Amino acid sequence: MQEKREHWGSSWGFLMAAIGSAIGLGNIWKFPYVTGMNGGGAFVLVYLVCIAVIGLPVMICEISMGRATQKNPLGAFLELSPRHSRLAEFLGGVIVLIGLTLLVFQSYGYGALLVLTGGLTIRYGWAVAGIVDGVVSIVLITAVYSVVGGWTLAYAIRAFMNRLTFTDATGAESVFNSLLFGADGGLYMTISCQMLFLLACGLVVAGGVRKGIERYSKILMPILFGLLLVLILRGITLPGAMEGVRFFLSPDFSRLTAAGVLEALGHAFYTLSLGMGIMITYGSYMAPKQSIVKNSLAIIGFDTLAALMGGLAIFPALFAMGFPPDSGPGLVFKILPVTFNHIPGGLGWLWSGVFFVALAIAAITSGVSLLEVMTSVLMDQLHLRRCWAVLASVVPIALLGLICAVSVDGWERIAGVHTVFETVFDEVPGSFFNMLDFLTSYWLLPLSGMAISVFVGWVWGTRHALREIRKSGGDMLDTNLIVLLSGLRGEPGYGNPHKIFTAASCWGIFIRFISPIGIMIAFLHSIGVIKL
Repeated sequence: MQEKREHWGSSWGFLMAAIGSAIGLGNIWKFPYVTGMNGGGAFVLVYLVCIAVIGLPVMICEISMGRATQKNPLGAFLELSPRHSRLAEFLGGVIVLIGLTLLVFQSYGYGALLVLTGGLTIRYGWAVAGIVDGVVSIVLITAVYSVVGGWTLAYAIRAFMNRLTFTDATGAESVFNSLLFGADGGLYMTISCQMLFLLACGLVVAGGVRKGIERYSKILMPILFGLLLVLILRGITLPGAMEGVRFFLSPDFSRLTAAGVLEALGHAFYTLSLGMGIMITYGSYMAPKQSIVKNSLAIIGFDTLAALMGGLAIFPALFAMGFPPDSGPGLVFKILPVTFNHIPGGLGWLWSGVFFVALAIAAITSGVSLLEVMTSVLMDQLHLRRCWAVLASVVPIALLGLICAVSVDGWERIAGVHTVFETVFDEVPGSFFNMLDFLTSYWLLPLSGMAISVFVGWVWGTRHALREIRKSGGDMLDTNLIVLLSGLRGEPGYGNPHKIFTAASCWGIFIRFISPIGIMIAFLHSIGVIKL
């Protein structure tokens, strides 16, 4: 028997949950190091523009789909799709042709995969996008995410046990490598913390929408912002810290490359949890009276604030202690603990602990939202009770995540799996962990986001989406933008009966043309087709 669909207890509860899903490792881990590698403030400015141009329109689409159908991503695509879609058949045909071409050139693994995907698209239409968005992507992303989430818990535990006392890069490298390579029991700690991370996410999701996700989001989000504020206040009081603030916030476009602009475009999409079905699922728990536009703006605002606070918590301390800002992915787990240990006062363990607790909170709130998508699919489509749906979601994710955890450094521990992949796909570089990370971040997420833009803009239609948005948006979206910006909305004589230049019409243009093109460009750059 299917359980009655829950709804958020309040707009504030939805906002905290949605912000928790958006604010994750991408904000506090990835955003600072990507910023450091792309020149600082100029990258931040371009990132903010990309958030407005790409992120906001797509987020409105996802939430609208969820609230209109009151279903998960798969259910939403199934309900809103026409019985026959020529566009889906055309796209499926193109995918099949590409797959057949690869088969001719003896790329059998990728060719067969594309032929299968194209064939399913021709047969089942846009439901395939729902499957990728709500099932495939979620399982793979959460498996990879659980590994990094486990690292954050492991570092938080070690910090408060005063076991992050290294003061140079060599010591930091040694501790981090123990988690990767298994030295001194590090791998057991990695796996234990990974399972603890999934258990925490599962328990929150099992509590339900109101008593689980909403309740804990209201608690954890204020704590997260409070911890970041403490780190910022400590960092900016250090001698030389203002140089880090200037690096982070002062634009220097001479250091920004075209590749950096595309990196900002891709990261803007990634950091908002778009293309994962999360906002569709969370939107399905919204009441009609809750404003889609205002909540989308608030989510983006808080998400951006968290990213900026993460940078301000890191760069002032880095510059004050004389460490390079362009340290790449190792910035958080290798350079920052060393930085904290150099802060005068002998409380390096405390500042490391506070930072990694904040990072763990961000990871858990995002992990909860990922797990909720899969749980919602199983509840809606298979009519499972929530507790069983959570269990059926966590078990395969934990098994796949376990394989990721033991293969971060290479294929040696899973040689049989490596043999299978090499047989199917000829050559598989890196590791299983890196392969899934690349597949999800650089392929599935942008393609899912592009599918949502095309679907809402050309299949479901911006008119139908706008009707859903208008249920709680009033007439603000249909007011001429010049009148709206001037503060004269509602003033006699300042209406525009033709409603040509309005927020609604601009959104429609963006979602039909600009957003999909922008996502496509970022996607082609990420996979190496566009090289700058």
